[in-house]
Amino acid sequence: MWLRGVLVAAFAATAAWGVHLATPGIPLLTMAVVLGIVVGQIPAARPLLAGSLAPGLSVAAKPFMQLGIVLLGLKLSLVDIAALGWVTIATTVAIVLLTFVGTLGLGRWFGLPGHQPLLIATGFSICGASAIGAMSGVVRARDEETATPIALVTLCGTLAIAVLPLLWHPLGLNALQFGHWVGAGVHDVGQVVATAQIAGSAALAVALVVKLTRVLMLAPIVAAASMVERHRLAGLDKADAVTPATDVRGRPVRRGRSSRPPIIPLFVAGFIAAMLVRTVVPLPEQVLVGADLVQTALLAMALFALGAAVDLVTLLRTGGRALAVGLLSWALIAALAFGAVQLS
Repeated sequence: MWLRGVLVAAFAATAAWGVHLATPGIPLLTMAVVLGIVVGQIPAARPLLAGSLAPGLSVAAKPFMQLGIVLLGLKLSLVDIAALGWVTIATTVAIVLLTFVGTLGLGRWFGLPGHQPLLIATGFSICGASAIGAMSGVVRARDEETATPIALVTLCGTLAIAVLPLLWHPLGLNALQFGHWVGAGVHDVGQVVATAQIAGSAALAVALVVKLTRVLMLAPIVAAASMVERHRLAGLDKADAVTPATDVRGRPVRRGRSSRPPIIPLFVAGFIAAMLVRTVVPLPEQVLVGADLVQTALLAMALFALGAAVDLVTLLRTGGRALAVGLLSWALIAALAFGAVQLS
C-alpha cells in the first residue's frame, strides 16, 4: 500500500540529485525540499498526495528520516570535535542553545500556533529541515504544523548561500574565520557546504566540523523535548482520572501510557551509538562512503515528502508572523556565530 509513495519519493530524490550534479552550488537536500514544495502546489497532484501516495510519503517522512539521522551519526567523530578546542566547542553549544531559546520565545511572542515555535527553533538552531523532521516525530506534530517551519528553514538557508559570501570580505574575515562563521550559522549541512566551499578546502573543513558539532546537539534537545512531552501527557492522564475526556458524542476518550513517547527516542539512541562507533572504531572508507550515500538518499526522500505537505497559498495568507520569526532567527544565529568567530 505504501510502495507507490516511496517510489515517488525515490524518483524525486533522484531528480534532486541530478540537479545537484548539474549545478553543484544547489545543495541536494535543499533541492529535494524545493521539489516537494513545487509538486505540492500542482492542483492535479494534490489528490494523489493526500490519497494513494500518502501512506508511502508518510513512511518516507518519518521512518526514513529517523534512519537517515541515525546514519548521520557516522559523520561525527568526537576526536574531530575535540580538535576544535574548548572555546570553539563552548561557543558553538552556546549558539545552539541561545538560538533555540530565542527563537522559541520569538515564536510564542508572535503567537505562532501549536508546535510551530518549537519546530522553527529546532530547525534554525541545529540542522535545518532534518532536525524539524526529527522533532516533529517526537512531539507528533501535524503536517500543517511541520510545513511552515520546513519552508522557512529552506528559504533562509538558501538566502544564506547567496548573502554570507557577499559579507565575507566586508566583515574582515579570513578564509578559516569565514568557514567557522558559516558552520556556526547556516542551517543544513548541504547549505554549509555550498556556502563555505567558495573560501577553499580549509574553510570547508572547519565549517563542516563546527556544523557537525551543532548536529551533536540534536540528541539532547530532542530527548529533552520527548521528556517534556511525556510529562505533558502524564498530566493529561491524571486529568482524565479526575474528569474523563470525551469526544463530540460524549464517549470516553482514553489517553493511556501507550500514547507517550519514549524518554529517549530509539533513533536518537541510534544516532548516539553511530557517533560512538565512528569515534572508537576505524571504519573502512568504503563503509563511510556507503553509509553517507544511503543517509543522503533517505534524507532526500524524507525532505521531499515533508516539502510536499507545504501549502504555499495557506502559508502566504497566514505565514507573515512565521516569516518574521524565521528572518529574526536567521539574523540572530548569524550575529551569534559572528561573535563566536571573534572570540575564537
